[in-house]
Amino acid sequence: MSLLGPDGEGRERPTVAAFDFDGTVTRGASTVPFLISVRGFLPVALALLRSLPGLLRAAVLSGTAADEYKEQLFMRLLAGTPNEELARKGRAFAATHLRLRLRPEVRRRMEWHREQGHRIVLVSASVEHYVEPAGELLGVDGVLATRLAVDAAGIVSGRFEGKNCRGAEKYARVVGWMRANGLAGAGQAQAVLWAYGNSRGDAWLLGAADHPVDAGRLGKFGALRRFPSLAQVESAPASPAPNRSG
Repeated sequence: MSLLGPDGEGRERPTVAAFDFDGTVTRGASTVPFLISVRGFLPVALALLRSLPGLLRAAVLSGTAADEYKEQLFMRLLAGTPNEELARKGRAFAATHLRLRLRPEVRRRMEWHREQGHRIVLVSASVEHYVEPAGELLGVDGVLATRLAVDAAGIVSGRFEGKNCRGAEKYARVVGWMRANGLAGAGQAQAVLWAYGNSRGDAWLLGAADHPVDAGRLGKFGALRRFPSLAQVESAPASPAPNRSG
């Protein structure tokens, strides 16, 4: 059964399914394990210890404080790394991380969307260096993730190129991808959007989606408890979304 909503002229609207990565497609977080795979355990542990005040501030304030802490951690650990080396290590990390941490129930949900003919994107605050190869292994149609700046000599600075892909930025990236792929804008109805997340960093995206899904494991104790759970949508698929112009 295809869940495509009609547009204003009676045509069926295409559908996009956007999946968060950490804690949604995979179990747990990936940033620190990735940094350890690149730099080793001891340098990462020391960097985390030295930046403990920033970590505590980020945990309390979230938002821009969390973005700043994350960028500083990348700068401390990755500045001066050749981008080619980081890309190679990112590919290796992605393969191992998916093999060990992929959530089978979410993988089945991605396959369900694929069977309906829906477009699938990963949208993540984690870095492109491993989310992009993870997306290739999963066979998704697009990957939207945090980018690290690379200079003309191919050296990573650790700074973000653009914004950390969390909160409102996630939805902005998804809409930008839909526009670039002819699924929104230019006077046409925007594609029906399913969104899957597990944390408050996904709340903006889910709040803007036609079909939001809390894919986390905390249930009523989670940050997205106001949204339907993965188990609920699997047992009772949603009806076509109301018409919405793009």
